[in-house]
Amino acid sequence: MTVFALMSALLIGQIFEPIQWSHTLKITGKTSGEVIHKATIEGDWHLYGMDIPEGGPRPTMFVYETFDNAEKVGGIVSQSKLTEFFDKNFNMNLTWYSQEAVFIQKIKFKDASKIHIEGYVEFMACDDTQCLPPDADEFVLQGEKTATAAVNTTQTTTTSPVNNQAETTTAVPTTIDITDETTSQFIETDAITDYWQPVVEELRAYGSQTGTTGDASLWFIFIAGMIGGFIALFTPCVWPIIPMTVSFFLKRSEKKRRGRRDAILYGLAIIIIYVTLGILITVIFGASALNSMSTNAVFNILFFALLVVFAISFFGAFEITLPASWTTKLDAKADSTAGFLSILFMAFTLVLVSFSCTGPIIGTLLVEVSGSGTILAPAIGMLGFAFALSIPFTFFAFFPSMLKSMPKSGGWLNTVKVVLAFLELALALKFLSVADLAYGWRILDREVFISLWIIIFTLLGFYLLGKLRFPNDSESKHTSVFGVFAATVSLAFAVYMVPGLWGAPLKSISAFAPPLYTQDFNLYDSEVHAKFADYDAGMDYANKHDMPVVVDFSGYGCVNCRKMEASVWTHPKVKELLENKYVLITLFVDDKTPLDEPYTIEENGKVRKIRTVGDKWSYLQRHKFGANAQPFYVMLNAQGMPLNNSYSFDESAENFINWLSK
Repeated sequence: MTVFALMSALLIGQIFEPIQWSHTLKITGKTSGEVIHKATIEGDWHLYGMDIPEGGPRPTMFVYETFDNAEKVGGIVSQSKLTEFFDKNFNMNLTWYSQEAVFIQKIKFKDASKIHIEGYVEFMACDDTQCLPPDADEFVLQGEKTATAAVNTTQTTTTSPVNNQAETTTAVPTTIDITDETTSQFIETDAITDYWQPVVEELRAYGSQTGTTGDASLWFIFIAGMIGGFIALFTPCVWPIIPMTVSFFLKRSEKKRRGRRDAILYGLAIIIIYVTLGILITVIFGASALNSMSTNAVFNILFFALLVVFAISFFGAFEITLPASWTTKLDAKADSTAGFLSILFMAFTLVLVSFSCTGPIIGTLLVEVSGSGTILAPAIGMLGFAFALSIPFTFFAFFPSMLKSMPKSGGWLNTVKVVLAFLELALALKFLSVADLAYGWRILDREVFISLWIIIFTLLGFYLLGKLRFPNDSESKHTSVFGVFAATVSLAFAVYMVPGLWGAPLKSISAFAPPLYTQDFNLYDSEVHAKFADYDAGMDYANKHDMPVVVDFSGYGCVNCRKMEASVWTHPKVKELLENKYVLITLFVDDKTPLDEPYTIEENGKVRKIRTVGDKWSYLQRHKFGANAQPFYVMLNAQGMPLNNSYSFDESAENFINWLSK
């Protein structure tokens, strides 16, 4: 998440303007010219391409409403580089432009001075963490009387789009010609009512917006990395090395103080190696490319296969090791060097020797954090992993007597390895699901996915109880107390997932399981539906019945909106409040239903045309509340005045209930 986006989450609302447009008429010859549309794209934001499959987000589209005294030669062409990626939110391959996008429409004419072109460009902006709803940028281009073949005549208009955090589901053509001219005068319309009176200051008086953007923070990524590091410690590749390494540092020096210093440097070397790996990954691929890879179908198939191979290896079918010559050479380097460099080579040896156990954990961590859109995510994830991995080497150097209390290497380490194998199989299905949705195979619909997870965690429970044996397991005459508790958790989790076969939301695994619409048999009917989809109709009803209102600014493609509806609105108390205590109005800012009478508004010194229902609700959110990110909830009285601060994305039902109950 950019710093700008993070700050906006803490405010009442924020208008994002990441794309600036300029439109130019360029005369290139006596009877030829070009209409040039240029988009300057801020930071990590991007602009969708002109060719987007049906059911995806809004493509970039140029509409020429007036094209006087000139003819188009061919279609509009882009000269900018397109990036292709798989978007898991839409389950399809999409294209986008980064930093800059230039579009050219060649024209021919008889008299350059009489050229008059009017129109607009419709577009949609996204970054790696959020998408904003469709917007339009108007342009008027006119030839100058003094234009000649040798002079480039330019008439440019530049505007800043207003964007919202939502996505659309309707694909439209790249260009449209409208024969009927649309007046540029303001149209008197009933669309703007008393309920539309701006309340930005009144809303701000209630304090900061409740909720966040829903993006993973760097602290969360660091903690996830630490958890991975602690898991890696209890594997057969790492655990036996700890006492050997600590004893080596303490014994190779006559002074205990120096031995402790070397152990600290050893831990620091581990951190340096893994953080460098994370930085290199980001430098080589970049945050956007990493995000694309994490949602790319082919990449997910490869990672699925890799995890399955690692799982089979962990079950004991075979052993995966790096070439022994690598560790031999590093050992030789460690012996032939001195100081920190020697310790660094020793740390490299640990990294290579433990690869068969740490590889799957590191790979999974990198794939998960790469989709966060944060450029520091891989490095921060590796920092957390390496920090946890290095702790025992430093800790036992200061308290060597505690080495004796460490559990001895034995069969329990292989048990950890087998447990990891089951978890890797379960996680592998998540990556296969992405590819399955992308290609439309429908071999891993939600009920199939859940069935496989139920089987995996049931088998894991039986294994922990000693009912299953694998090649490298040692003989055991009894089940440990820890094994009983762990088996109980695994079996209970399997039972918990059973209702999901009939459509239960299973909120705890919603991030892993395929979407609910892929399920063929669904008995779930606890969704909350808005009473009104029209703001003024809803406000009139509230006024007549003297009821408070909750306005829900949403989008058909808004992922966080769906999360709120699935994890928060289904709570019985939330459902009861929204359906009985409030008039719920849901407004989709990407609704492309044409208005019966389009109208023109002036906003921030710019003239904009409101053509669709979505345009109307998007303007309402900006005009009345000074915000444009979805989901966005605001509580009003029957006269349209705020009763509380605004609310955004927060998957805590308790927090939402508290907000509704204020």
